[in-house]
Amino acid sequence: MGGDNGVGPPPLKRLKLSIPTPKAVLGSSLLAILAPSMAKEIPVDDAITIGSRGQIRKLEFVRIITQALSSLGYKQAAMALEEESGVPLQLPLVSDFRHEILAGLWDESITTLHKISQLEEETVKLASFLILQQKFLEFLDCGDTSSALKTLRTEISPLGINTHRVHELATFVMCPSREALSERADWKGGSPDSHICLLKELQSLLPPALMIPENRLEYLVEQALEVQRKSCLFHNSADHSLSLYSDHHCSRDQIPTHTLQVLEAHDNEVWFLQFSHNGRYLASASKDLTAILWEVVDDGLVKLKHTLTGHQKPVSFVAWSPDDSMLLTCGNEESVKLWDTSTGECKHTFSKPNSCFTSCAWFPDGNRFVSGGGDKSIYMWNLEGQELESWKGARMPRINDLAITLDGSHMVSICADKDIRIYNLEEKSERVIEEEKPITSLSVSKDGRYLLVNLVSQEIHLWDIAASSKLLFKYRGHRQGRYVIRSCFGGSDHAFIVSGSEDSQVYIWHRQNGELLEVLPGHSGTVNSVSWNPVNPHMFASASDDHTIRIWGLTVKSDQRNPNVGIANGVDHLENGETQELLENLKPFY
Repeated sequence: MGGDNGVGPPPLKRLKLSIPTPKAVLGSSLLAILAPSMAKEIPVDDAITIGSRGQIRKLEFVRIITQALSSLGYKQAAMALEEESGVPLQLPLVSDFRHEILAGLWDESITTLHKISQLEEETVKLASFLILQQKFLEFLDCGDTSSALKTLRTEISPLGINTHRVHELATFVMCPSREALSERADWKGGSPDSHICLLKELQSLLPPALMIPENRLEYLVEQALEVQRKSCLFHNSADHSLSLYSDHHCSRDQIPTHTLQVLEAHDNEVWFLQFSHNGRYLASASKDLTAILWEVVDDGLVKLKHTLTGHQKPVSFVAWSPDDSMLLTCGNEESVKLWDTSTGECKHTFSKPNSCFTSCAWFPDGNRFVSGGGDKSIYMWNLEGQELESWKGARMPRINDLAITLDGSHMVSICADKDIRIYNLEEKSERVIEEEKPITSLSVSKDGRYLLVNLVSQEIHLWDIAASSKLLFKYRGHRQGRYVIRSCFGGSDHAFIVSGSEDSQVYIWHRQNGELLEVLPGHSGTVNSVSWNPVNPHMFASASDDHTIRIWGLTVKSDQRNPNVGIANGVDHLENGETQELLENLKPFY
C-alpha cells in the first residue's frame, strides 16, 4: 500500500503502554512474551549480551537486578532502573495477577489469568485449578459449605482435569474441624502464608520470563558460591568464609595434619574411638579391657576424665547416646555395658545366654538401642535391660557392625563376608547390597543418606542408600588385608573421608572426587580407627596398635602453641627413636 507510491514504507507506529517505553534495544525472545505486538513493530537485535563470554543476556540481567532491588526493599531504585533501562520487570497484567493472588481476590485473579494471552490453554487450566482449590478450601475453612460445593460443582469440575483430586476435595466437606481440614488437605489455611505458597506454585506453572521466580538473583549467587565451595579441595571452614569479592580458594593448611597431642593412658592396643555428638568428649576402647572417657578442654587439648573398667574381655566398640549423657561399650564377643558419662558409673550390663555382642547403636530417642554379634541375632533393648524386639534366624549371618539412621527409620548392618543389610523398621522390609569383597566396618553419614564401608581389598566404598543403592566412589591408597580398619566422614559438611591403615599411617581423601589429599605418619602400629570431631572441623583422633591415641589439628603458630605439649610430644618421639618427629614438635621453640 504505502510502498506503492514510491515514497517508501510508512513510519512504524509505537504502542502506547502503561509500562515505560524501552529506551534500549530489547531481545525479541522476551518481547514476544511480554508484548508480542510490540515485538512485531520494534526492530530488535536478539544477540545483546554482556560478560566476557557473551553468555549473559542483558535484558534478563537487568530484570533480575530490578527484582532483587525490589525484594530488598529498594522500591525507588527498582523503579528508577526500569525507567532508565526501559526494561520492565513485568507486564501490568502480571503485576495485577500477583496482587490479586496475595490479596485473596480469587475471581479477579482468574479473570486476569485469562487476559494474559501468551499462556497456553493447558497452563491456564492448571493455574485456574490451583486458584479455585484455594477458594474452595477457604470457603470450607469459614464454614461456608454451600459456597464451597458450588465452587467445586460449577468452577472446578468443568475444568476437566485432576479428577482424583476433585474427588478428594469433595471428601473434605466431611472434615469435623478446621484443624482436620488443614491436616487432610496439607494446607496452611486462609492466611497470607498460604497465599504466598500458592503464588510459588503458580510461578512453577507460568513461563519464567513472564513471572520471574522469587529471589532469582540470590539463588544464582548462592549456586555460584556452592560450585566454588565444592570445587575447593581443601575447604574446611564455615560457609561465611565465602565472599562475593573474590573467587574462593582454601589452602592445604585447613586440613588437620599435625599431631597436637599423644594420649598414652591405655596399656594395650586401642581398637576403637569416637567423639561425642557435641564434640566435647572422646571415648576409646582397648584390648586392655578398658574404655576411657576423655574431655576436650578449652585450649583444645584432651585430658583423661574417666577410666571405665568391668569388662572381662577386650573392649571393641563404643556408642554415645544422642544427648551424650550415656555411653555403651561392647566387650569383644561379650556383654554390652551402659555408663553414665558424667560420673563414670556403670548403670547396667546387657547380656544373654550364649550371646556375644560385637557392636551396638542408639535410636534417636535415646531410650532404646540395638546390639548384635556372633550369635547371628540383633536385639533391641530399653535402658532397664528389657528386650523389646529381636531379629534372628537360621539365615541371619554373624553381625559385625551396626548403625541406626538419624531419623530412626532404618537399621544398617554388615554381616559375615560381603552383605550390607538395610532394614526399613517402619515397613518391616529389607534390602541387601552385596559388596565385591568382605567388609570389616561401616560408617553412616549424619543425614543417614550415605554409607561408608571398608573392604579387605584395600578399598573404601561410598554408597548412596537414600532410595536406591548406588556406589558413588572408591577410595584407594591405604593398606588393609588382615585387620578391622575403620574410616569415617569428617570436616566441614563431611567434605573428607579419613581412614586408618595397616601401614601405621592415616589417609585423608576428598569425598567428592576421591582424590587422596594427605598421608599422615606418626603411629608405629596399625591404625585401627579414626574419629573426626563433629563440631570442630579442624580436629580428629586416631587409635593404634601402638597403644596410643593421636589428636590431629592445624599447624599452630609458635606464639599460640602450648610449649608443654610440644616438649611432651617431643619426648615421646625421642623415646620411640623418631628423630624427625622430635624436630617437628620442637621446631617452633628453637
